[in-house]
Amino acid sequence: FFVLPIVMGASMFFQQKLNPPPADPMQQKIIMALPIVFTAMFLFFPSGLVLYWVVNNLLSIAQQWVITRRVEAGIKD
Repeated sequence: FFVLPIVMGASMFFQQKLNPPPADPMQQKIIMALPIVFTAMFLFFPSGLVLYWVVNNLLSIAQQWVITRRVEAGIKD
């Protein structure tokens, strides 16, 4: 039943791991709690909205991965 919200929470968590952590420890804790909050919130949202959020997260992960690889390749040269 709740596959999409769980996938959304996992993709949101993975997306946050790709970004550098904030300097403020309180902000870091809040950011780490957001996937849990959003997963609970999205459990009863329409599936179209959750699907949109999942696709957006996956595209953002791919974009961040490509940018990070290109920056790292540019630094090594």
